[in-house]
Amino acid sequence: MSFLRWFAAPRTWRLAAAAGALLVLGGCSGSSQIEPFKATRFFAFGDETSLINADGSKYTVNALKVDDTLDCAAAPLWVQTVATGFGLVFPQCNPNNLADPQARTLAGVGAKAADFTAQVDAFVAANTPADKDLTTVLVGMYDVLELYAQYPARSLADLSRELRSRGGVVGAQVNRLAQLGPAVLVATIPDLGSTPFGLAEKAANTDTDRAALLSELTSSFNAGIRLGINNDGRLIGIVLGDDEVQRYVRFPLSYGFLSTPPAATQGAACLATAPLPTCNAKLLVAGATPFNYVWADSLRLSAGAHIHLGNAALSRAVNNPF
Repeated sequence: MSFLRWFAAPRTWRLAAAAGALLVLGGCSGSSQIEPFKATRFFAFGDETSLINADGSKYTVNALKVDDTLDCAAAPLWVQTVATGFGLVFPQCNPNNLADPQARTLAGVGAKAADFTAQVDAFVAANTPADKDLTTVLVGMYDVLELYAQYPARSLADLSRELRSRGGVVGAQVNRLAQLGPAVLVATIPDLGSTPFGLAEKAANTDTDRAALLSELTSSFNAGIRLGINNDGRLIGIVLGDDEVQRYVRFPLSYGFLSTPPAATQGAACLATAPLPTCNAKLLVAGATPFNYVWADSLRLSAGAHIHLGNAALSRAVNNPF
């Protein structure tokens, strides 16, 4: 059987045949190389971290052209970087007017784990999932925020249990996507204790270290995802978004972020009068650009952080043996 026919077969069949194929190859002289994964369609799931509006604006620091109109390609979301790596673009940001763009976002503002389930339902109803589809998932921030707001009426242990369960819901849907055929990249959510919101909560409350509490709740949700997915290294690739963003915060100069003032890693680049998605390169605090602060607002990533996260995700997609 040729490698082309092998890749055209359903993923579940391919996995079942893989062990036998390896035995055959092991007895042959010379070497063989499996064709690298090449996505022909791309679908993004989750909250607004993966959403491009119809006008090309995004929930980060939007770049501008010289005429002050939006430049949707100059400050790409993490999912745009991944899609572009496979030659795919979103219709909301198609500056070269490519015919029939094959990247889509099903993400929604404020989406939680339960909304991700509905997004997968809508995807399955409207599409025929295929082995050459690549999907990304980043969701859970709003689950953490919802349950954090119930502290201290509910204990940390109680909230952590529910968040692990909700992370498990995400994991189950990731497994569902993968079994339908598409390759899946799932990202863990950034540590909310490291956000400007988390640091402000710590400063405003004396009952406990609220930043540490948010970090613990984030870890619980991410643990639920990681325990819930069938992480066999083939159907699903995991992007450690929490670790990635922690590195930007702890070692800013290594990633092109400012180390001083502290606001570059602890504060928001966007003016308070320019809420996302209206924030752009001319509506920033003094010294900020779309790329030299980690955070766009109190919770969401800057354009610079999106680029780094997108590069990490693209590397995973290229190197994972889907």
